[in-house]
Amino acid sequence: MRRLAARGAAGDAGEVAAPAADSTHCAQGRSPSPPRLIDVCAIWDTGVLPPTADWKGASSGVAGARLNEAETLSSIQEAQLERLEVATPCGPGSRERGPVLRMARQQLPPWVHAAILLCLLSLGRAIEIPMDLSQPPTITKQSVKDHIVDPRDNILIECEAKGNPAPSFHWTRNSRFFNIAKDPRVSMKRRSGTLVIDFRSGGRPEEYEGEYQCFARNKFGTALSNRIRLQVSKSPLWPKENLDPVVVQEGAPLTLQCNPPPGLPSPVIFWMSSTMDPITQDKRVSQGHNGDLYFSNVMLQDMQTDYSCNARFHFTHTIQQKNAFTLKVLTNHPHNDSSLRNHPDMYSARGVAERTPSFMYPQGTASSQMVLRGMDLLLECIASGVPTPDIAWYKKGGDLPSDKAKFENFNKALRITNVSEEDSGEYFCLASNKMGSIRHTISVRVKAAPYWLDEPKNLILAPGEDGRLVCRASGNPKPTIQWMVNGEPLQSAPPNPNREVAGDTIIFRDTQISSRAVYQCNTSNEHGYLLANAFVSVLDVPPRMLSPRNQLIRVILYNRTRLDCPFFGSPIPTLRWFKNGQGSNLDGGNYHVYENGSLEIKMIHKEDQGIYTCVATNILGKAENQVRLEVKDPTRIFRMPEDQVAKRGTTVQLECRVKHDPSLKLTVSWLKDDEPLYIGNRMKKEDDSLTIFGVAERDQGSYTCVASTELDQDLAKAYLTVLADQATPTNRLAALPKGRPDRPRDLELTDLAERSVRLTWIPGDDNNSPITDYVVQFEEDQFQPGVWHDHSKFPGSVNSAVLQLSPYVNYQFRVIAINEVGSSHPSLPSERYRTSGAPPESNPADVKGEGTRKNNMEITWTPMNATSAFGPNLRYIVKWRRRETRESWNNVTVWGSRYVVGQTPVYVPYEIRVQAENDFGKGPEPDTVIGYSGEDLPSAPRRFRVRQPNLETINLEWDHPEHPNGILTGYTLRYVPFNGTKVGKQIVENFSPNQTKFTVQRADPVSRYRFTLSARTQVGSGEAVTEESPAPPNEAYTNNQADIATQGWFIGLMCAIALLVLILLIVCFIKRSRGGKYPVREKKDVPLGPEDPKEEDGSFDYSDEDNKPLQGSQTSLDGTIKQQESDDSLVDYGEGGEGQFNEDGSFIGQYTVKKDKEETEGNESSEATSPVNAIYSLA
Repeated sequence: MRRLAARGAAGDAGEVAAPAADSTHCAQGRSPSPPRLIDVCAIWDTGVLPPTADWKGASSGVAGARLNEAETLSSIQEAQLERLEVATPCGPGSRERGPVLRMARQQLPPWVHAAILLCLLSLGRAIEIPMDLSQPPTITKQSVKDHIVDPRDNILIECEAKGNPAPSFHWTRNSRFFNIAKDPRVSMKRRSGTLVIDFRSGGRPEEYEGEYQCFARNKFGTALSNRIRLQVSKSPLWPKENLDPVVVQEGAPLTLQCNPPPGLPSPVIFWMSSTMDPITQDKRVSQGHNGDLYFSNVMLQDMQTDYSCNARFHFTHTIQQKNAFTLKVLTNHPHNDSSLRNHPDMYSARGVAERTPSFMYPQGTASSQMVLRGMDLLLECIASGVPTPDIAWYKKGGDLPSDKAKFENFNKALRITNVSEEDSGEYFCLASNKMGSIRHTISVRVKAAPYWLDEPKNLILAPGEDGRLVCRASGNPKPTIQWMVNGEPLQSAPPNPNREVAGDTIIFRDTQISSRAVYQCNTSNEHGYLLANAFVSVLDVPPRMLSPRNQLIRVILYNRTRLDCPFFGSPIPTLRWFKNGQGSNLDGGNYHVYENGSLEIKMIHKEDQGIYTCVATNILGKAENQVRLEVKDPTRIFRMPEDQVAKRGTTVQLECRVKHDPSLKLTVSWLKDDEPLYIGNRMKKEDDSLTIFGVAERDQGSYTCVASTELDQDLAKAYLTVLADQATPTNRLAALPKGRPDRPRDLELTDLAERSVRLTWIPGDDNNSPITDYVVQFEEDQFQPGVWHDHSKFPGSVNSAVLQLSPYVNYQFRVIAINEVGSSHPSLPSERYRTSGAPPESNPADVKGEGTRKNNMEITWTPMNATSAFGPNLRYIVKWRRRETRESWNNVTVWGSRYVVGQTPVYVPYEIRVQAENDFGKGPEPDTVIGYSGEDLPSAPRRFRVRQPNLETINLEWDHPEHPNGILTGYTLRYVPFNGTKVGKQIVENFSPNQTKFTVQRADPVSRYRFTLSARTQVGSGEAVTEESPAPPNEAYTNNQADIATQGWFIGLMCAIALLVLILLIVCFIKRSRGGKYPVREKKDVPLGPEDPKEEDGSFDYSDEDNKPLQGSQTSLDGTIKQQESDDSLVDYGEGGEGQFNEDGSFIGQYTVKKDKEETEGNESSEATSPVNAIYSLA
């Protein structure tokens, strides 16, 4: 019993239509899809082809043909795929499906191949505008650049284009306008630009040879076809010639030249006899690439026939034969003894002298050859010698490219397909026999016609948007680039202020409706040219959905699927997916949303069943569509047929019990020896078994049970051995000790393909415990030599499997057998097999951007392993730029797994992309990751507030820092109680970054608190802010004044005040004590009265006159003082003008100041005469 690795699943979109030739497939966002079109890519994502009862019912020429769900693919047709990669043609993970075996010679229908091809190409197709919207022309079909036609047929030069309005067409011939109306033989197909040149009424096709170019035009622009060189096929006759017999010595070299007439295209050359018998060729006699027939040494038997060169011309399907050559061989042994042909020393037996090799083609010891990139390189070495030399090929400084090198013509030719630049170098062929060896060196130079690096794509913009067209090509020599607009050189086009040309890029800024046009990029060198059209269309279109609404997709559990939602809009809408009306966008984890809007579910689970809604949104509106996803259980054969040995004439029953999803229709069928089994009268097929009555010898063989539904299938195989009557089957089920299986042996690699290989092994002894599984492991010698990794696991019934491989890995495999006892030792390793390289299909994971210092950002990622490198010299293109800015991307190429960006501002977000690249090209566009530059210490918290609602608590509040300079990790609060000069123990509190409040419980109602608050990042604590709690309220002070009076500061203050009062009193006492006699330095103008006391020394005595009236006044009877006549008046002592009086009648003046002033002017002064004045002066 053997289970076959042929399990898969297909999605079903309800009523399904075969894909039309112009259908849009797969994940093509913003492009139209024909109505009722099956999601071919989703079907292939899930595992196998969509089933149908009749392949012919889905012809690619009938776009509307439908496959009903009830129609099923017969199990025989389901099993027709041998070692086919049932892959995801439209996205990552395309090599994760298992192989499907082809058990019959039937092939897949053409429409399936076309659908797969279109699906593969769809991801790279340019954005298309729905045809109901205005758009410039686009060339959709054209003839090849070198167009060779059969002179017996009418000439057809194709040119098809689309646009809205529909374009009109005209042609140029040899760069001049081709007036079709003037030539009655030339016409143009209706609604097409295809030229038809009719020769039914006569004419020579050669007259129409030349270079043609098609122009498709509407009011929005003009698109151009390639320059099509029209040539008429030629098959000239062979010149007549009489050929004399060719006389040659036996053992000598000989070349019979063909020299065919030059045809177009070149004819196919082959050699035959005049009786049309083919010439037998071997390493001694063979035809060269130039058509000549080479004899390394001539033997006598070569005279038995003549030799005629034949040329077959492709278009006319005619064969022309050259006159035959006749050989006359001179020999020392005239008898042609056939027994000598197999003699070990045939040449010596015939008397032929042995000689060292010499080259017949090419001549000499060295030559050179030039080949264009992408073409086939054919190197040829033909040598003469006796015995016939062997040819071996080598490359100097390296190995031959095993993935694309092939030996032809008995090792005389080396063909390298799809040449690239690394195939240049020096090759040499070594011709050797037992007499010696010689070599010829061929220097190979690889040139290149232009090839695209970035082909310009159609640009669809909204008014006011910016965009660019990029045209980058490479070649050898480096190609030149020429821009045109609507078929005219850009230099001669009207100036456009919104357009700027920068080499290979045209930049558009603030585009408007008038900017619509078709641009052409022509890049050329001496080996060829490329021409690309790309239009600029300016549209204002709200989002619209382009696929049928409410599709039903059915998928098998645990498979991968993709839900497409083609849409269009301008500006480009953003698309989001939702499940069952939930508000969260589906992306990440088991879901992946591609840029074109397709939703991939990496592994389907039961909970993934539901309704999925895609919503496209731009500034003009939104549109949505729904897809209903149903998850079905897989089909599994749980009781498989077992190998049996039966006697002739007995009855055999092969079981095949199946578990499947009850909502799917199950079909069970049988194959014998991989062919459909005919159920005759001796056989009975039931749902779970096949019974064979009266077993005959012809019944021996392999029997395969095929269980299939509309969506998937499962296969299991058993072998029936029929014995003669006297044979006795061996019973291997005797009770014997069980052990681990022996190691598998004799590993063999076959069916070597670019991305797969078949590994076959011979199982070891199971040691009385059936082998349940095989584990295939691999080792590669580039990244982790000597380390074995699990590759895949297969049932114990399998001993041959197709392994899916990654590009550019030098694989070596081994196999481990497993039974219920344990695992065997690993098998001996297989031979190595290196796959060819390819651009990476993924990018590194775990991309991060984090600062290690405040002025840098370290970008890190997980490096890719050997199975994802896909080519030599794996490196990473690291790009970064400030987020939410319009600055251009910075980029650098890195060979490691980290890069440090320096001189960055503190903690700002950056957009980061890391893209893998090897020598074969770049990986897919990477996702954008947000990283941050390094953190610094944060600024102080803002608005730090301290409030004291009562005597027991203090409330603290603050705001986050104005400049966090990173991610806040928390806050640190330090506070200490104090009372006068007494300071308590400091307390430290740490808070989370979200906490901005804290309450302190007071230890006593008297002490105050000093608070210091700072914010923290991972760098540390930043600037701190300090506040103190408010002073205690008045009542608290009153109740505790006894305590305050005992404080040192209060006692000191009181002592200082007492000392100051004492000093003032002393000063006053001193001033009063200085009364007595004061000298009169100047006589006053007012004369003294007779009663005025006057001493003889001219001084006044005030000592006993304190209570006397002032001098110059007299007391009236009513007790008032009467002013004496004097020159002084109150006005004189005022501030000028009239005197001012207070409400009590006293005057406001500066009497004393006035008098002092007058005394000063007289150079006289007087001291204060009263202690009161002294106090005033102190004040």
